[in-house]
Amino acid sequence: MCLDINNVSKYFHRQGEQSLQALQHIHLSIEEGEFVSLLGPSGCGKSTLLSMVAGLARPSSGSLKLANQEITEPGPDKSMVFQEPALFPWMSVKENVTFPLRKSMPKQDREIAARQYLKMVHLSQFGSNYPHELSGGMQQRVAIARALAMDSGLLLMDEPFGALDEQTRHVLQEEVEKIWMDTGKTIVFVTHSIREAIKLSDRIIIMSARPGTIISDFKVDLNRPRQQKDMALLEEEVMAILKTEIDNVMKEELQYAGNY
Repeated sequence: MCLDINNVSKYFHRQGEQSLQALQHIHLSIEEGEFVSLLGPSGCGKSTLLSMVAGLARPSSGSLKLANQEITEPGPDKSMVFQEPALFPWMSVKENVTFPLRKSMPKQDREIAARQYLKMVHLSQFGSNYPHELSGGMQQRVAIARALAMDSGLLLMDEPFGALDEQTRHVLQEEVEKIWMDTGKTIVFVTHSIREAIKLSDRIIIMSARPGTIISDFKVDLNRPRQQKDMALLEEEVMAILKTEIDNVMKEELQYAGNY
């Protein structure tokens, strides 16, 4: 399922203040089955761009198309995993996973889907538990299972491991990579971590400081599973590209603080 982003810009209009431009002239094509990460300094518009791909927000100009159809709203052709699991606390794990399927699938088929995707994220024995009984990492696995259960061709992930400890993050990175290899889904993944982007991605889209533009389309040509010793040189290359943009963010923040 090919994603095409054509000349997209995004402004946020604030009453009584100057409009804030988040994104400027974004051009990007992602082929079916690719794993692409969006990487850039804080505030560069990565999550805003992902929200527009999900149909949760509209561009100020330009267009976004999925399988040659313009994206205007959320739909079953795309699913999203957010920074926080966003589970319903009054529902069991199994009920959370099957919730998006309640209108499109008979109950028996929903049960089968729940078992399939909970097994995929190694939570088969926790279907009857409630979210508060699970660790943060396990809750995020439930959110991933819920997104997978929708069986959409495009999976969007907005810093899904950002709030997790390093060990849990490492485990979930490996699980997501395996799921991607097993399912062949197209994945667009937002992260602040250079190492995470290199570990998981076919391509890394490096964005500038606000207003976000694409400054590099970086191909990761390493065998999987990737080893740290092979990733180290690429980390340095990506960091060299990002350093100027990170410095620009820091200068802007210092200037704003000085004028406040």
